[in-house]
Formats: sequence, structure tokens, C-alpha cells
Amino acid sequence: MLRIGAVSYLNTRPLIYGLRDRLRGIGSLELNLPSRLAEDLATGKLDVALIPSAEYFRGLSRGYTIVSDAAIACRGPVWSVRLLSRVPISQIQTLALDVGSRTSAALVQILLCRHAGVRPRTIPLEMEQVPENVDADAILMIGDRAMHPPAGVYHEIIDLGQWWQQVTGLPFVFAMWVARPGIELGDLETILADSREDGVRNIDSIARAEAGPNGLTIDDLKRYFTDNLHFYLGDQERQALAAFHAGLIETGQATAAVAASNPYDI
Repeated sequence: MLRIGAVSYLNTRPLIYGLRDRLRGIGSLELNLPSRLAEDLATGKLDVALIPSAEYFRGLSRGYTIVSDAAIACRGPVWSVRLLSRVPISQIQTLALDVGSRTSAALVQILLCRHAGVRPRTIPLEMEQVPENVDADAILMIGDRAMHPPAGVYHEIIDLGQWWQQVTGLPFVFAMWVARPGIELGDLETILADSREDGVRNIDSIARAEAGPNGLTIDDLKRYFTDNLHFYLGDQERQALAAFHAGLIETGQATAAVAASNPYDI
């Protein structure tokens, strides 16, 4: 039986639509935080997981491989990942990083270093903390609290998906389905693709089910799934992964270790 893990966040809903039923008899599905999924994949508690792209590159030396063209990506503004700064970007000295996303934390540090010339001291922003009370020049915020930040509090609010696209001309990939080595996957690639396709076809029903519990309107959520998120790992997304990997290495957030085959391909 395959042990499969997926991120518990809202942005995964179209990817895991009906997945639990499709896995019946061949595997189980666990929902958890991205950091815990990455740890469980590394320790062998999971066989396949939807993990942050930063964690994939940090695990290349373990023999990780991408096993599906289903992914969480954006091709411009992502809306749910933002840098909120109380000072001009060039003056940021302290940065609070939302602990909910390691990839977004890595991305903002790459963008600040390479394209703004700053390397701020970082502190954690815990899930239960009120961002406005955090003593930092800027805050990386993800999820629904990034979607509707308080007005008049910040000097600049920057969408990281849009900033990355502006400076690279590429999409950005936040998470992919990754397997540890030696796992017999069977028809899993097809199963993951079929779940993604069903999810994309049923955006309306997903939005109706998830909007209220997540404090969003149905129209907000439909726009988020269709205009801000992209669920396919295509050629441009693979180029984006290569660019992100180079940025991780350049900023000391990953080593240059690579997989035996092309680490950006399935």
C-alpha cells in the first residue's frame, strides 16, 4: 500500500479532488502541513508527497523524483503569498517569515537578495501570531491572511508570484508530487492526473464548499483557483524550477547536489 501525503491548505483542493477514493485498495492519503510532509518523506514514513519545491531540491541527494505533472504553480500574481513591508524594500533589515511555507520563505529571500540587494535578518511568524504585532520591518504572509491584509498599515505590499514573473519572465512552482527512491508507483501518475483534471472541472463546486469555512466569497475563491493558480507542470514550469534551484544555491539555501536524471522533469 502506497503511503501518500498532501498539503492540507486550500490551494491543494483541485489536486486532491476525489483522490482518496481513487487510492482505495492501493494506498492511503494523509493531509498535513508542508514541513511535516517533507519530514515524513525524508524519514520514510511517506512514499509520495506533495511537498514544497524548496524541499524537493534540498532532498535531491536522497534520490527524490517528480512523479506527476500535477503541481501547484502560478503564472503571475498568486494573491495568497505576499511581502508586506512597513519600509521601502531597500531598507528592510528584519523579515518575519510565515512558518507555514518553506518555499515562499526561500523565494522572498532570493528576490530580496538578487533583485533588491538586501539580506535581512529573519525571524519566525507563527501561525497564531497577529502579523501587525510582529516587530519586523517586513512580513512574508501566506494564505487567507495574505489575501486581505489590513489597509493603511504597510508601505508596500508585493505579490511574490507577480514579482518573480516580472524579474524572470517565468511562472513559479510552489509544490509538486515527489517520491522517494525505490517505490513501485504502479498507475499513480495517471491517478494523480485524473484527480487534478476532475478538480479543475469542478472548481465551482469546490469554491462553494470551501469559501465560507475559509472566510472568502465563492467568487473570490473561483478567481483564486482559475486566475491565480495553475495546476500543470509544463515546459515553462520546469524552466522556473531550474531558475528557482539556481537561486536557492546562490543564496545558500540549498546545495548544488542534483539527481541522476534531469531534476526538473518527471
